[in-house]
Amino acid sequence: MAERRTGALSARARSRAGGARRGPALAVGLVLCLCATGCAGSGVAAEDARAAADPVHTVRQAPGALLEAGSSQARTSMEMAAGGTRVTIRGEGAYDFRGQLGRLTVVLPQDPAGTPEHRPITELLAPGALYMKNRGAGVPADKWVRVDTATLSDGNLVTGGATDPFAAAEVLRGTRTAAYVGRTEVAGAAVRHYRGTADLALAARSASPAGAAALAAAAKGFATTEVPFDVYLDDQGRIRKLRQRFSFVGGQQKGTVAVFSTTLLYAFGTPVSVALPHPKDIYAGRVAEE
Repeated sequence: MAERRTGALSARARSRAGGARRGPALAVGLVLCLCATGCAGSGVAAEDARAAADPVHTVRQAPGALLEAGSSQARTSMEMAAGGTRVTIRGEGAYDFRGQLGRLTVVLPQDPAGTPEHRPITELLAPGALYMKNRGAGVPADKWVRVDTATLSDGNLVTGGATDPFAAAEVLRGTRTAAYVGRTEVAGAAVRHYRGTADLALAARSASPAGAAALAAAAKGFATTEVPFDVYLDDQGRIRKLRQRFSFVGGQQKGTVAVFSTTLLYAFGTPVSVALPHPKDIYAGRVAEE
C-alpha cells in the first residue's frame, strides 16, 4: 500500500512539474504574440520617423517612383478666380510616365445658365509638345493644334487647363522646404502627407531632358518661381495627390493671379497607348483667342 501511495504521489508531482513546464512555454507564446503585434505598430512608427527625418529628400524622389510605376490613370482640376467668380476646369485620362505621353479629356466650366459653353477638349501630352482638339476658334473639327511647351510662358503647367502629370511631379525636384504632416488616406489608399515649397528654377536644373526646357520657361514666365504644394505619397513613394499653387501676372486683372492645380493618380500600371497626330492632321493656321 505504501508503495502504491508513493507511486500516486509521484504521478501527481510529475503532473505539477509538467504544468510548471507548460507555464513558461505559454508565457513565451504570449510574449511572441505581443511582440508580433507591437512590431507591426513599431514598423509603421519607424517608417513615419524616417518620413519625418528628411522630407525634402523624400519629396524630391517622388518623380522617380512614378517612373518605376510606369503609368497610371489621372484626374486633374485647375481652379482660378476670374472676374470675381471661381472657375474650375477638370480633366481625366491616362499617362505613361516613362514615355512622358498622356491623353486627357478636359471639360471647361459651364456658363452661368448651367449649359456647357465648349465641347470637351482632347489633349495629347508628349515630350516638348501639347496637342489639342476642339481648342481655338476657327480650327476645323478634324484638326489638331500643336503647341511647343518650351515657348509657353508657363511651360504648359496651366495653359492647357490641365497640368501635365509628370511636369507637375518634376516641379517637386525643386523642393526647397518640406514638412511631414502625417498619415491619412486618399481614395482609400494609405498615404503620407507632406507640405512645402518648390522652386521652378531649381526644378528645371534637376528635371529630365524633356521637361527641363518647359520648367525653365515657367521659371521666367510666372510672377514668382516659388510653388507652394501639398503632396500625398503612398508606401511606394508614388504620388497619389498633388496640389500646387502657381502665380502669374494677370492680363486684364491687376495684381497677381493664383491658379490651383490638383492632380490625382491611381490604377498604377494601367496600359497607356497614345498615338500622336500625323503632320497633315495638324492645323497650320492662326488660332484665335477665346
